Amino acid sequence: MLHDLIAKGEGTHLEFKRTIDSAAKIAKTLAAFANTTGGLLLVGVQDNGRVQGIASEQQEMEKIEEAADRLCDPPLSLAYEVRLSEGKSVLLIRVAESEDKPHTVRDANGNRVTYVRVRDRSVPAGRRMADILRTVQRDADPALVQSGKVKSLLAYLRANGSINTKRFARLINVSERRALKMLTELARHNVLLLHEQHNHVTYCLRK
Repeated sequence: MLHDLIAKGEGTHLEFKRTIDSAAKIAKTLAAFANTTGGLLLVGVQDNGRVQGIASEQQEMEKIEEAADRLCDPPLSLAYEVRLSEGKSVLLIRVAESEDKPHTVRDANGNRVTYVRVRDRSVPAGRRMADILRTVQRDADPALVQSGKVKSLLAYLRANGSINTKRFARLINVSERRALKMLTELARHNVLLLHEQHNHVTYCLRK
């Protein structure tokens, strides 16, 4: 039900929008969902979860289609659904995880930027993560994620959110070179996301 969905709050797979006021802004969210593990956009819902509804389904869909078709490269295919809550219409847009990654969005300077979903935000992936997305494997290798060192990493990330190479090396008592290789391998196997910001690289859980 819509109420239960909203009660979960925004996160990796869910975002609320009161209305679509900019195709350029929403393109980042759509691309980030497609580049990560898919997601659901609810239009007509405020950030605090209050349903205000939308005035025109067609107007909202036109802006979203502009974002998906013209601003995202490659273009995205979306699924739409309208649900009612206390007589108010909410537009649901489903974005599947793409098999044609990475999807980019052109920024104000004309540069193509790759976005990924990190918790409740759509953030630039950085060059290294964009390269990984081109070769990412859809399913993680069971043997890889069952190793003791990786289990320690996953437990740490569930408790702390993110980790860098140096911290991971200390956590499992290996060299930073070995730690970096393991983190990169986990990103390529669809377990982790790599986030670059101001030359600082961290890793977080993809799901």
